[in-house]
Amino acid sequence: MRRPIIAANWKMNCTTGQANELVNNFKALVTQVTEVDIVLAPPFTALATVGQLISGSNIALAAQNMYWEESGAYTGEVSPGMLIDIGCKYVIIGHSERRAYFGETDETVNKKIKKALEHNLTPIVCVGESLAQRENNETQAVVVLQIRRGLQGLTSEQMQKIVLAYEPIWAIGTGKTATPEQANDVHHFIRRKLAGIFDEATASAVRIQYGGSVKPASVDELMAQSDIDGALVGGAALKADSFARIVKFEA
Repeated sequence: MRRPIIAANWKMNCTTGQANELVNNFKALVTQVTEVDIVLAPPFTALATVGQLISGSNIALAAQNMYWEESGAYTGEVSPGMLIDIGCKYVIIGHSERRAYFGETDETVNKKIKKALEHNLTPIVCVGESLAQRENNETQAVVVLQIRRGLQGLTSEQMQKIVLAYEPIWAIGTGKTATPEQANDVHHFIRRKLAGIFDEATASAVRIQYGGSVKPASVDELMAQSDIDGALVGGAALKADSFARIVKFEA
């Protein structure tokens, strides 16, 4: 049985003061949760603050991005060593917004995954299709290409340390939603492809989150699906009670 993982991607939201309030309120609501891995990914400016607030708790820290070099003349970038130094356990790689707005490619995703693993950071690797690709029945073709290129050169042992997040871009902030069955179908497809690329044991072990506008009202049905192992939550994670309800899903 795969252990569920629920992660909050705050994106470009929350000052340090707002982060302080949000984390303190949220932490009080989930102190008794032991059967779910809980992850918070604040913006870089709030990482230190959040890291201190959750130190010693049942909540882990994640960054929203990183670069694949150790150090150097890369203005505006952050290295994996810097993330480890500040207490990060996870890092989100290849989010659709990074791909759409900042030129992230499957090749750069691959470099970042390998460098994160070198530093014992757990990558949360995002894949997913646009609305146009969905309507053209290209979902499987797009996702399998992202997987093959993004995971190229990894061993089965490395793959089992990675969390995948399927995020249908067309269901993020658009009002459109995938049904739990639609989401699970893609998760199952991803798992079958992993079995082909690696092996059955690896495919069975890898946790695959769903990241398409998960909300308190939808999380129970999503988490009841056979191949959905968690959620990567955006807007609903910016309110303590909302995200706590998602973490405390009833599948």
